[in-house]
Amino acid sequence: MAARKPENMDFESALAELEGLVGQLEQGELSLEQALKSFERGVQLVRAGQQRLSQAEQQVKVLMSDGDTLADFATGEESQP
Repeated sequence: MAARKPENMDFESALAELEGLVGQLEQGELSLEQALKSFERGVQLVRAGQQRLSQAEQQVKVLMSDGDTLADFATGEESQP
């Protein structure tokens, strides 16, 4: 089965795959060719994850800038950010 493109994966799936690759590499039982392929895949997953996090950060910034004040969730009172 072909591996999914990292940019088409959700963040959690990419992170789980990355953790698995790191575990395999840490064991040191892969051939050099397998280790290089795993490393390359890991780099792709990291880049895709960083992009997703950057997008999420931008979304949060946009949402936070939509209003000048935020309501306190617990009491409903307004508070300054």
